[in-house]
Parts: sequence; structure tokens; C-alpha cells
Amino acid sequence: MKKIPVLISLIASLVSTSVSYSHAETSELVASQPNILFIFADDWGWEDLSCHGHPYVKTPNIDRLAAEGTDFHRFTVASGVCSPSRTAVMTGHFPARYNVDGHFAWVKDNARRGMPDWVDPAAPMLPRMLQSAGYRTAHFGKWHISNNMIPDSPPASEYGYDEYGTFNASGEQMPYDHDARRAIAFMEKAKAEERPFFINLWIHEPHTPFHVIPKYRQMFPELEDDGDSIYAATLAYADERIGEVLDALDALDLADDTLVIFSSDNGPARAREGQELTMSYDSATGVGFGIAAAKGLTGGRKGYKAALYQGGINVPFLARWPGKIPEGAVDDQSMISAVDLLPTFCSIAGADLVEGYEPDGINQVAALLGESTTGREKDLFWKSETRRTKPEASSHWANYVVVSDHWKFLTNGDPSNMELYDIVTDPLESKNLAEAHPETVFKLQQKLTDWLATLPPEPTGDVFSKLRETLK
Repeated sequence: MKKIPVLISLIASLVSTSVSYSHAETSELVASQPNILFIFADDWGWEDLSCHGHPYVKTPNIDRLAAEGTDFHRFTVASGVCSPSRTAVMTGHFPARYNVDGHFAWVKDNARRGMPDWVDPAAPMLPRMLQSAGYRTAHFGKWHISNNMIPDSPPASEYGYDEYGTFNASGEQMPYDHDARRAIAFMEKAKAEERPFFINLWIHEPHTPFHVIPKYRQMFPELEDDGDSIYAATLAYADERIGEVLDALDALDLADDTLVIFSSDNGPARAREGQELTMSYDSATGVGFGIAAAKGLTGGRKGYKAALYQGGINVPFLARWPGKIPEGAVDDQSMISAVDLLPTFCSIAGADLVEGYEPDGINQVAALLGESTTGREKDLFWKSETRRTKPEASSHWANYVVVSDHWKFLTNGDPSNMELYDIVTDPLESKNLAEAHPETVFKLQQKLTDWLATLPPEPTGDVFSKLRETLK
């Protein structure tokens, strides 16, 4: 990895204002171990919610989480694509620490990109830490920290799950829309055992292919464009299943004792203007409509899926925990990251972090409970697959990003391709301040260079398929 060029002398570090709670302090705020339900959508854009102003999509059940909890506007995921984003949630680390810079695909493609074939099960894992605190753990839905095209990849049970049903994983592919019913059955079982539970409910929607049930298209007779109708119907079906899970929490008298979070692994895919609508096949989920029906919206954020602009990484994040998280609130200040989820969930659950483990994220209990902040005590970093294009040619040009205090710096290693934004006053990234603040550019370049030096040059551990032998 070449070092980022240095322009001018280093200036002093900026002051961070984030607050972090210890286990002891958290225990004073949390009377007992709550259940944790983490709903992670796939390619769901920031504006793809009716409560965020989408012009035709209807999401009454997800909107309920915003009405009964807090809508966090500054949440960012750790990648613009699926696998690295999910790796960050599971490990609390930037995915580049595992050489996961893109989505897991065929072995040949993984090898070409210097990636492993799956995330090492021996890595620190959120579900195992929660198991150690007495939680029953489950994963239902998309996996993609390996791939169904790699048959010898480890199942979810090796990552700390008591029960699972997955697709985009080795073994039997769970039908994508069995996610809610499996989650509800698991909640019933955990309640009967009088155990707290942690459930990853990682839904398929609105990733391609779009699997559309006709009755949901009939809900939108005013939509004349087939792509719009398909997209709205796809999200309506996902919203209905989420509603079934929320209703089950009510019926089981568990809602008050359950932290529910809805988010997305990255920003939305977006069809090209005039793209022909065709059918598409996915080996994990089957046949559906293709990319021409991708109509996701970002609420004015620049870029879409795979970009490191806010449109690719700033996604919905709704959190509900009755009596703890403020009701009907909007937090447009707290800069929460996906790498914060592991330390935050463990703190809430009273789970100890693995000895010697240092998360890249921070404990965000304070922000969840209503104490919003505008800074962080740890910087955030992104590293993506090489695109090597110029900013004016594509929103996917940036390979590296640093967020430090109120600054966001993007580059691809070329000193002529650099952008700097005040992400607090300019969350839509409308004004590039790189030329006006060369000293800040230098400082963030140096932070990036130092961080890149901490990353492994290649994957290590038990992370390679036997199929790699066929490549020799």
C-alpha cells in the first residue's frame, strides 16, 4: 500500500466531545438485561421510509419505531457495500482489519481482490460476547460474511449463534421471507426459558432480485411506472414482516424490555435512467425483477450504494426502548457508527469484552438514551475496493475516508483527487473545503497513512476455501 502524499506541516489534534459509559455507569441506567433485536436491511436508502418523506413508499411499521423511539440522522455504516458493513457489526472493527474491502463472491474473485473467503470465526464476535452474559442468540436472514457459492464456509453456529436460518451462506438457504416467523418463534422460546435474547434479523429487502407478491403492488395503483410499483411493493412486504415481529413483542409482553434497532447495511442501489426492466436470478433467493426496479432515495445525500459519500454510508437508524430511549425524538447531532454497536450492545447487556480486545467503536449508550453529542473520541476510517476514477466522473472514486471531529476527508491516494467537508454544518457534502483548509487536509492524510500502516497486508487464519486449490 502506497502512503498518501503529504502536503504541509501537521497541526494539533482536534478535541473530541463524545461521552462513554463504563459497565458500572451503564448498570445505573439499565435495571436489567434487555432483549436486543437488530433489524438490518439490505440497500435501504435514507429516504426509503415514509417517515423520512419518501414520495410514495409506505412503511407504517418501521415508522412506528421512529414515533415510539428516536430517529438518529447521523448514523453511518462501515462500508458502501454489504459484506464489509456486516463484518463491522459483528466484530466492532473496521472491516479492513480483516481484508474485507468488498462483498464476498466466488473464490476466484475473492483471491483476485486480496480478500479471504469468509470472516474468521475465531475473530472477536458480538454474539459470543452476549452468550457469555447469558443471552440466547439467533440470526435469521441474510448472512454474507461468507457466501452460498463457497460450500465449505463456516455456518453461523461457529460465530456464536444458538439458532439460525440464513441465506447467502453455506448449507441450506432459508427462504428470505421466513425471517419474521423464525424470529418470533425464537422470542417465544427465549421467553419460556426466561432468558434475554439477541436476534439479528437481517432482511433481504430491497436488494435485487425484487421478489414481488402481487397484492403488494395492488397497494399502489397510482404508480404507473413498473419500477416504482415494484420498489414500493417490495418495501411494503418487508415493512409488514417487521410489523409482525413488533406485534409479537407486544403479544409476548416483551416490548418494554426490548431494544429494537432498524438500520441498513449501506445506501440504496439506483437504476440508470431508461434502464430496461428484466428478470434476475440469485442463487440464494431465486428469481425476481432486476436492477431497473432499484429506485432508492438518499434524502439529497450524494452518491448511492458502493460510494463513500453520505448517500452510500449514511443510512436510517431508528432505535426504540420504551422508558429508556426518548420517544418521538430526532437526534441530528450524535455521530454513531456501525463499529459502535458491539461495545454499546455489550455495555447494555452487561457483557464483558474479550480479554485483549480493543474495538474501533465506542460505547454509545449516552447517545441512545438521549444525551446527544457532536464529536467522537475515536476517528472513523473507510477503505474500499479500488475504483481509481476522478471525482467528476463517478461518485465511487474515493477509496479512503477519514472522519475526525467535524471533518470528513475523501481521497483515492492521488493528491489531485481529494475532498474535505465539514460534515456537521454540511451533511450533504455540498462544499469541498480542501483548498481552503490545507492544514486540515494534511492532518487527515497523516491520520490515514498511520491507520493504513496498522492493517494486515493479507488475510490470515482459517479463512480460505478448499476451492482455492483449483486456482493453482
